[in-house]
Amino acid sequence: MIQRSDSPSEPALCRRTLLRGAALLPLAPAVAGEALAASPTSFAKPGDFAPMAKVYLDSGTMHPVPLPAKAAVDAYFQSRAEMREWSSHDTEVRIKAAFARLINAAPKDLAFVQSTTAGEQSIVDALDLPAAKGSVVTDTLHFFGSFWLYDQLGKQGVDVRWIRPTAGRIDPDAYEKAIGPDTRLVSLSLVSTYNGFEHDLKRICEIAHARGALVYADIIHAAGTVPIDVKASGVDFAATASYKWLMGDFGLGFLYVRPDRLARLKRKRFGYYQLDGFKPHVYPYDEPGQTIADMTPRADAEGMFAMGTHSHAVMAQLDWSLAKLLELGVDRIMAHRQPMLRRLHEALPAKGYEVATPRDCRSPLLTCVLPDAHKTLAEPLNRAGVAITLSRNRFRICPSWFNSMDDIERLIAALPTLS
Repeated sequence: MIQRSDSPSEPALCRRTLLRGAALLPLAPAVAGEALAASPTSFAKPGDFAPMAKVYLDSGTMHPVPLPAKAAVDAYFQSRAEMREWSSHDTEVRIKAAFARLINAAPKDLAFVQSTTAGEQSIVDALDLPAAKGSVVTDTLHFFGSFWLYDQLGKQGVDVRWIRPTAGRIDPDAYEKAIGPDTRLVSLSLVSTYNGFEHDLKRICEIAHARGALVYADIIHAAGTVPIDVKASGVDFAATASYKWLMGDFGLGFLYVRPDRLARLKRKRFGYYQLDGFKPHVYPYDEPGQTIADMTPRADAEGMFAMGTHSHAVMAQLDWSLAKLLELGVDRIMAHRQPMLRRLHEALPAKGYEVATPRDCRSPLLTCVLPDAHKTLAEPLNRAGVAITLSRNRFRICPSWFNSMDDIERLIAALPTLS
């Protein structure tokens, strides 16, 4: 199985470790602009996660499954084993409402997708870009898995314009220079999988919309980690999977579609779940009709993009996980990890490491570039019992709400000082 790893060249050092349990006194809600004191404890309560063998700082690859979410999945499978009723409709309504609240959307503006990539591909298909001609503007801080998509669009005649970062960031002015009157789509990752840089999405949307272009945002490293307001930003489309920061699992995610953009999209695929009305005329006792069935599509995002069934097990998992994220609050989660990230920005350069993440980033990803990183660091980190994202020429540290300053200090101590 090929996963959406954030390391195209090498596997993560450890992908299947679970989390050490740690006690926590509840944190007070963060006040805007107020930094929380660095706590040696985690933001998790006893019983939130299973004990783990290693310090897990790789949630940007996949997030550990909280035990209550696992229990929800177990209960779902028990109902399936016993063939007891389990309300998929009620669960779907709850998790759509929860995710909509997380990004300030309406539930009707969400469609289930298999993955972030599936969501992005669905938008590209619905815009019929090769036929529309014109240009697409994107950047190299976007998910590297999308490089293939836009490379192939370029071979189909689409003018694909790539923006490269400067000092680990991309200024909106670079988009202003690249977006023209012929631009059909701007595609980016709100938070970069490479180094955690966060775009000024509202400004880019303003630039794109002024020139008639639409904007797609990959939000897999943003949803549940930084505040998102799709209405305030004006973004047209956004997609995410759930197995990272939403604490779900593989195979189910969300696609947001701004409702006033639906009329500009072309339905390229057709599935039963798109339908609002279905009245057949082919079975015994059916009313006769001029067609095999009267069919009416839904007038929402699912009506445009739904296909067939989706994972009920992940829905059960998200039923707990999304509620937990809303309970904790993205602002509090973000404030909890900032002292850890500041500590890394201070300590890693002192040990000879080149940090590729801008210092003012508020996302949970911090990346260092290092030749032969996997070869150099795999053994000392494994010996110290620390798991991070290790790639061929870089490594990435991704603390989540369960991590603590003690975890960060253990990582720092495990990293060899470079000569």
